Amino acid sequence: MPRQIVQLKISLTDVTPSVWRRVLVPGGYTLDRLHRVVQHAFGWQDCHLHSFDIDGATYGPPDPTGELAVRDELDVRLDSVARKGGRFRYTYDFGDWWEHDIAVEDVLTADGDRRYPLCVDGAGACPPEDVGGPYGYRQFLAALADPAHPEHEMMRGWVGRVFDPAAFDALRATTLVRRLS
Repeated sequence: MPRQIVQLKISLTDVTPSVWRRVLVPGGYTLDRLHRVVQHAFGWQDCHLHSFDIDGATYGPPDPTGELAVRDELDVRLDSVARKGGRFRYTYDFGDWWEHDIAVEDVLTADGDRRYPLCVDGAGACPPEDVGGPYGYRQFLAALADPAHPEHEMMRGWVGRVFDPAAFDALRATTLVRRLS
């Protein structure tokens, strides 16, 4: 049987300018591996908790205390939950609450000449970790854009690098998802 590849468009919600990635992921990947693809395609650092919400069920790393009703993401393959035209949600960092809308754009047969996973398109730089969610990101961008803003220098120092909210490099994202997923 030919290997299935799932084409996903993953969009960060409530963020302007738009931040999204289009990835091609083997259908046999578990949700745990899909989590790593999302992390590296966006540029997150994987230092916070996450979950997937799919058809009314929540998947993620098992809760060691057993208090959360989370199904183990290692037990679920992408091809068992992804149907063309379907959608689900991925939430990263329960403090900042970054929600990602994942649209299943297509289910394809693997091209024997391509390596997967693959980031084929996207837009926008990933917000910095711990910036404060969508609201904090808006405040961060406003401070960076205005040299007269009272927090301009502090935010430049905090981010520690030049930050271009429009920057995105599909080749770099592909390199990271292949190496680290």
